[in-house]
Amino acid sequence: MWQDLIDVLGKICAVYDDLGKIGERKRDALVKVDMKDLAKILDEEQLAATKIQNLEKQRGSILKELSKNFKNVNANTKAMDFYRNAPSVAIRSKLTSLHGTLTKSVERAVTLRDNNQILAQSALNAVKFHLNRLSGATVDPTYGQKGGGSVSHEKKFDFKA
Repeated sequence: MWQDLIDVLGKICAVYDDLGKIGERKRDALVKVDMKDLAKILDEEQLAATKIQNLEKQRGSILKELSKNFKNVNANTKAMDFYRNAPSVAIRSKLTSLHGTLTKSVERAVTLRDNNQILAQSALNAVKFHLNRLSGATVDPTYGQKGGGSVSHEKKFDFKA
């Protein structure tokens, strides 16, 4: 069972590492405004998220099975504390190493996600600005009656002429 946990943690680490690489490619696509590449990347990102979800289910069931053997384990037990129950120093060492690798991979993926979210929001704001400028719409800094922004339109073309 412990080897199953090591295997699943290794697979989760690999997927998060892939997710980090996907995040870097996504940043490049956002900067270049390459919508075709971005669409492919979003599909890859979704596939990685699904893999992680399935692997996390496996990890949960393995941990549940392993924890049945230990009275000192409960829902609040931290992973590092749980690993102390491993039957050998080699297994404890491997689990601790994987835990550290996974932590770094997750932090990297989260940082890239947050940065990409800022890039995507900035690009969206630029598109809104240019669309509003072309259409003559402006959003006033005041709120309308229903709590939304107050939008006014300026005629750019006179179609009666």
